[in-house]
Amino acid sequence: MTSKKLVNSVEECANDALAGLVACNPNLQLLEGHRVALRSDLDSLKGQVALLSGGGSGHEPAHAGFIGKGMLTGVIAGSVFASPAVGSILAAIRAVAQAGTVGTLLIVKNYTGDRLNFGFAMEQAKAEGIPVEMVVIGDDSAFTVLKKAGRRGLCGTVLIHKVAGALAEEGVGLEEITKRVNVIAKAMGTLGVSLSSCSVPGSKPTFELAADEVELGLGIHGEAGIQRIKMAPADQIVTLMIDHMTNTSNVSHVSVQSGSSVVLIVNNLGGLSFLELGIIADAAIRILEGRGVMVARALVGTFMSALEMSGVSLTLMLVDKPLLKLIDAETTATAWPHMAKVFVTGRKRIRAAPTEPPEVTEATAAGGVPPKQTVLVLERVCTTLLGLEEHLNALDRAAGDGDCGITHSRAAKAIQGWLKEGPALASPAQVLSKLSVLLLEKMGGSSGALYGLFLTAAAQPLKEKTDLPAWSAAMDAGMEAMQKYGKAAPGDRTMLDSLWAAAQELQAWKSPGASVLPVLTKAVKSAEAAAKATKNMQAGAGRASYISSAKLDQPDPGAVAVAAIFRAILEVLQTQGA
Repeated sequence: MTSKKLVNSVEECANDALAGLVACNPNLQLLEGHRVALRSDLDSLKGQVALLSGGGSGHEPAHAGFIGKGMLTGVIAGSVFASPAVGSILAAIRAVAQAGTVGTLLIVKNYTGDRLNFGFAMEQAKAEGIPVEMVVIGDDSAFTVLKKAGRRGLCGTVLIHKVAGALAEEGVGLEEITKRVNVIAKAMGTLGVSLSSCSVPGSKPTFELAADEVELGLGIHGEAGIQRIKMAPADQIVTLMIDHMTNTSNVSHVSVQSGSSVVLIVNNLGGLSFLELGIIADAAIRILEGRGVMVARALVGTFMSALEMSGVSLTLMLVDKPLLKLIDAETTATAWPHMAKVFVTGRKRIRAAPTEPPEVTEATAAGGVPPKQTVLVLERVCTTLLGLEEHLNALDRAAGDGDCGITHSRAAKAIQGWLKEGPALASPAQVLSKLSVLLLEKMGGSSGALYGLFLTAAAQPLKEKTDLPAWSAAMDAGMEAMQKYGKAAPGDRTMLDSLWAAAQELQAWKSPGASVLPVLTKAVKSAEAAAKATKNMQAGAGRASYISSAKLDQPDPGAVAVAAIFRAILEVLQTQGA
């Protein structure tokens, strides 16, 4: 079965993609009759060396995203994963030559088709009297033994675009740029790892990986790598990659050692989430710095992809001050990131947390909940929520991201950790205030915010009194805060449904002579009935409100959790004979 792609047609997808980039960027123009993009200010480059690159489509934003002042003059794009046509390459060379440039450097990744087609076009251009040179970039660090075809051209090519572009902008001649780029290109390496293959439009995935497998040392055209390894934490994967890239027994290694300064690229191969990309970047910098390597600059993002491949490549380039100056030079290329022109290593990354105001000591109000009973209640609530984790996740998957149980479990573990510290439980108001802060910090998501709002507001009436009317007022205050900021109302199929049902019963605590357990028992039953009733409600708030009601055939997980919390409180108080 072929993969799904948002294209108009397989045949025209490369043309359409390049046209879309040019349509959105006034600094680019298409060359009529060719799949070529050029700087729109081409005529302003008289007397300057032009830089042309390219290759197969499917590597976006490479290479057209790197067209601009200070980088490439133009790009020739082939079909997906296919070398561009010789005629188009030659047309691009002629176009920049006729604009008045004094020579053209072709920057080509080391693949047979690219070498042949760019080389043939170069020879034809030279025969026409146009000064042209070509540098072939091979930065692949996967192979430990030198292959006849040489190292593949990977994401390090982008750094060559940048360095050559800066030199051309300075007015350096063609011969000198070619010489310097060839030297610089030897001081870098790239290694990729992937969790999945990719698929050319109209085709099936190029290779298959088991659920517990990762492909190491793969290229950017969907070809398999040098080794399949078992899935492991990001730190282990990144360590393996850096070890392989810097191992001196590897013929394609980068000579990085303690004291070296490097530019690091963490490159998304297309389908990796930015969350994963950040984790990998953090691991790479920690591991390099742990070995005494100075990270001069770090580029994190998508620079040279392989369609939708869920993977990442790391590039290391050895740099000194003159080379860093070229990396830092200004460019208008849209795909080049804005970076601080300072070393990554040595920068202070953590700012001290703000000081908290001193806690106000509150006298324990008469009739307050004994500290031992408070601990028992909280422990039972935590045990209950931990036991419900999978059930709540299953309910949440119908209308959300399936993490309701995880967030409630996170809250329970945070409370358990706090209780182990043996906190002073001086008053109910202080306990609720502390719990609100704890859940806001540790629980996360909208649930953490809603519980935090409820507990913060509920604590206020309990500062003066802790009798039954005060506890009923605390419920009212908490519900009012949740409705004010959460925008939910009873009947909207949220946790508020269970809370509201319980609160209605707890109004009885405001009557003279009311007792704890009979009223609380009714409140728990009402909360449980309300939670069950959410199964038949149409969601009016929260993420579930975006889902068709026909698909919501389970109770709301937040309402179920609230009812379970009330049940846990009741069971402890019944045991204690409250």
